[in-house]
Amino acid sequence: MTRPVKATVFGTGSWGTAFAIVLADAGCEVTLWGRRQELVDAINTGRTNPDYFPDVELPENIRATTDPARAAAGADFTVLAVPSQTLRGNLAAWAPLLAPDTVLVSLMKGIELGTAKRMSEVIEEVAKVPAERIAVVTGPNLAPEIAARQPAASVVACVDEAVAQRLQAACHTPYFRPYTSTDVIGCELGGAVKNVIGLAVGIADGMGLGDNTKGSLITRGLAEATRLGVAMGADPLTFSGLAGLGDLVATCSSPLSRNHTFGTNLGRGMTLEETIAVTRQTAEGVKSCQSVADLARRYGIDMPITDTVVDIVHHGKPTLVALKELMGRSAKPERR
Repeated sequence: MTRPVKATVFGTGSWGTAFAIVLADAGCEVTLWGRRQELVDAINTGRTNPDYFPDVELPENIRATTDPARAAAGADFTVLAVPSQTLRGNLAAWAPLLAPDTVLVSLMKGIELGTAKRMSEVIEEVAKVPAERIAVVTGPNLAPEIAARQPAASVVACVDEAVAQRLQAACHTPYFRPYTSTDVIGCELGGAVKNVIGLAVGIADGMGLGDNTKGSLITRGLAEATRLGVAMGADPLTFSGLAGLGDLVATCSSPLSRNHTFGTNLGRGMTLEETIAVTRQTAEGVKSCQSVADLARRYGIDMPITDTVVDIVHHGKPTLVALKELMGRSAKPERR
């Protein structure tokens, strides 16, 4: 008899917990690693994550620990679900503990500040593992809906298609349908840029602007992501799929989206500091927008919506001024 697949999830936030539920429902033995003993105890004894999903009962095949070595031991898949900008430091501590030949799975949708590296690149560098052992899960992944076991589809990407297929099997449930891809660059960029566009749409909503504005930002934001992705070697078709358009639509239309909500507060006139103070979870686009803009400059790609978000979020430009400048750009053909 074959043993169950063992999966470890480093991170007890909303998406890490939701994906742990998916893995457990798919038949994996799942270990959740968390920093705080009281939260780990609540997961193990109360079968809930009171910080994020107090009303969702966790499957019995999920166990939690504060011991990273115990969490990492024997894992077929090691899932990383921490804020993007903390990955490098955390993984440096965890790397010596990782099980041999474990597949490292990124749930993160950000670009590292300073280096402008995608999360899979950071993993490869810090953990010193080949790209063939690094996978990405992305797509329309609003964690509360997945934790509630509402139907969703996502993409699991790895340059090694066989590894992507293994991960696909490990997280395929009646409500969570994963598709495979080998376009890791496109999948990661789609996830990172959509957070920036989600901020832009949220700002527009907060300003009281309508659906024409939202539709324009989503469409032109997708064009920005695609231009950058193609320049970096991604397949342009990836951006019309779940990792591109699917994720973008979910982020830009749902109040469950952290980035959309963050942008809405900015659009209503709150300062960056005030918005951060009322935001409980990490909105990846707030920091990654600068990294995405850096990537765009590196590759010579025009990304005016991204630049506008950077101006509003990090340079304090008034939203009305930024909107006027964005709309006042010179006219050109759509497909450029």
